[in-house]
Amino acid sequence: MPTAILTGQPVPGSSIESDLRDLGFDVRTASDPADAEALLAAVPGEERVALVDARFVGHPHALRLGLTDPRFPLAAVPGAVTARAEGRQALTRALARETSAAGGTAHAGTPARTTLSAGDPAGVDSLADRIVTALDADGATVHRPELGSLVAAVPADPQARNEARQAVAAVDDEAVRLKSAVKARDGFFTTFFISPYSRYIARWCARRGLTPNQVTTASLLTALIAASCAATGTRAGFVAAGVLLIVSFVLDCTDGQLARYSLQYSTLGAWLDATFDRAKEYAYYAGLALGAARGGDDVWALALGAMVLQTCRHVVDFSFNEANHDATANTSPTAALSDKLDSVGWTVWVRRMIVLPIGERWAMIAVLTAATTPRITFYALLAGCALAATYTTAGRVLRSLTRKAQRTDRAARALADLADNGPLSELLARVLPAGRFPALLWAVVGAVLLPLAAWIDGPGWSVVLCAVVYVLLSSEAVAHPLKGALDWLVPPLFRAAEYGTVLILAAKSDVNGALPAAFGLVAAVAYHHYDTVYRIRGDAGAPPAWLVRAVGGQEGRTLLVTVLAALLTAAQFKVALTVLAVAVALVVLVESIRFWVAAHQGGAPAVHDEGEPA
Repeated sequence: MPTAILTGQPVPGSSIESDLRDLGFDVRTASDPADAEALLAAVPGEERVALVDARFVGHPHALRLGLTDPRFPLAAVPGAVTARAEGRQALTRALARETSAAGGTAHAGTPARTTLSAGDPAGVDSLADRIVTALDADGATVHRPELGSLVAAVPADPQARNEARQAVAAVDDEAVRLKSAVKARDGFFTTFFISPYSRYIARWCARRGLTPNQVTTASLLTALIAASCAATGTRAGFVAAGVLLIVSFVLDCTDGQLARYSLQYSTLGAWLDATFDRAKEYAYYAGLALGAARGGDDVWALALGAMVLQTCRHVVDFSFNEANHDATANTSPTAALSDKLDSVGWTVWVRRMIVLPIGERWAMIAVLTAATTPRITFYALLAGCALAATYTTAGRVLRSLTRKAQRTDRAARALADLADNGPLSELLARVLPAGRFPALLWAVVGAVLLPLAAWIDGPGWSVVLCAVVYVLLSSEAVAHPLKGALDWLVPPLFRAAEYGTVLILAAKSDVNGALPAAFGLVAAVAYHHYDTVYRIRGDAGAPPAWLVRAVGGQEGRTLLVTVLAALLTAAQFKVALTVLAVAVALVVLVESIRFWVAAHQGGAPAVHDEGEPA
């Protein structure tokens, strides 16, 4: 149980002790800084501890935001500071210095100042605030949550205390908490058709002790049932599938809102939320394809094409963001224009809808599933995603070309990890001389050459030869650090080449079952690529080198598929794709689950990704 140490003189009628206990803290009282230091030393090092001024006046949710968020080692609001296990040493050091300098009594220097949310100063000598000042002086990172209209203050006198209490009474704590549970920046459909009621579902879940991970799992199960309904191939099944897909999306929004409402963030939860989103959507594609096949319409190529396009869109998002994660000196006029457009209300929603984010996309899929056929649904999905991909990629290319910024070593490393080159590229990089041409040129030539050859010639040794050339080109592309203005396009180009080649060769094999097998293979490989992204986002680094080697790297898998297509009969090729899909899925899933569970059990810093890929 976390421990809160109350310092300073208690105020009659104060609710601070009960508020802290309601937040799960074991409350102890310190008579002076030396006593607080002794109480702090008695708390086990792995437990959260907080120092709170006994004169604190504010909203319970202000305390919740400041003292219970699991994402930050150190956090503070006026009158209170907290430390997780990772921040305990810094807090202990700062408190010891304060106690020594003050001789166990009030600090002799300038008193700290705290403010009400309205901005009125209330000068007061608060140990918690002095500790925060000391932490800042030590260079420690102290998270200060945005309180908005919430009040958090340590009033200096009875008049200020009365004003603070009036300010608390004037703001509905629960209303603010509910509003803040909704993502600040979201799509049009989510904002206006889901969030107005899903926040209340989140509160209902919180009051019944449900966790975000449980809601995430419920969303996955609902989507899988929707996919099963679509797979029936009946009109009733399609209608039920569309309805259940929307229900799944409501739950998908609810899990994040529940996490924000109750501050239940975790590394495992962030991974489950991101991974299940992809699993739900692509499983639904497969369900639609199965349903269409029952009605005599083979749309597996469209289903696989939609997954390829959607995955490549995500890789564009991920690569661009990682390339500019820590870039400086952004003087791009394109970025300035984008910021200006965001100040015009209607353009914000139009631009958010054009990129076809998950809310708009799932709503479109659900409605079309219920009202039309799987083929029409996939045509609309492919057209919408192609338009969105063109819009976003063009904008990012313009930003990159006009941005005066140096790519960092961290960004280059992230792009190299996202490229997913394997042992063949490692070997060739050692023996081949480095080329003089930009990495993007090699990647573009390879990404065009190989799928085009597969499209023209189909399975055969000419495509194998082009695959060998592709391996050489992809090796050259990553021979130097990816620090060019457009080098963030290299990973998505590799994804397009690998996935597109598998799709084309399966389609050209012209045997029943080859495309579903290819769908499974691309899904397994795409999971590996998404897992790489989530590890990088969580500052855990890329997957281990042995895993990349075990699954061949993108160039090794692509070459293997072309060789199998040339060597085997169409029926044998289908079996080979199935075996390869199962093998890759087993290896990457086992390692991924092991890593994320171990990270969660090992106390990895909690994360919560507010961004949502399109």
